[in-house]
Amino acid sequence: QAQLVESGGGLVQAGDSLRLSCAASGSMFNNYPIGWFRQAPGKEREFVAAINWSSTMKYYGDSVKGRFSISRDNAKDTVFLQMNSLKPEDTAVYYCARTFHPSYSGSHDSGDFGLWGQGTQVTVSS
Repeated sequence: QAQLVESGGGLVQAGDSLRLSCAASGSMFNNYPIGWFRQAPGKEREFVAAINWSSTMKYYGDSVKGRFSISRDNAKDTVFLQMNSLKPEDTAVYYCARTFHPSYSGSHDSGDFGLWGQGTQVTVSS
């Protein structure tokens, strides 16, 4: 069964770094863009970053530009989210997701993503 599994979350202090991983199983990783979203309590799900299959296109939400970096290792069916200079407002559950279609033009709409992981908690203390 195709699935995405996130890992790497945890409790850190403001200014620290974390690297999240999104491991894919099954045949659902090849040729598809992968995105990261986050959701804090009481808030809507927010686009964080996305990357196309060849890693030639990367997209970021405004709140993380310059601090977060997305990458992927297709040989290992894994996408990474490197998070630097973390802030308390980055606290959320982080989800990775695959787009519905291989073609993707950088939409921040979660409705364009059709297969989701279970999420990993990131907590940043001040």
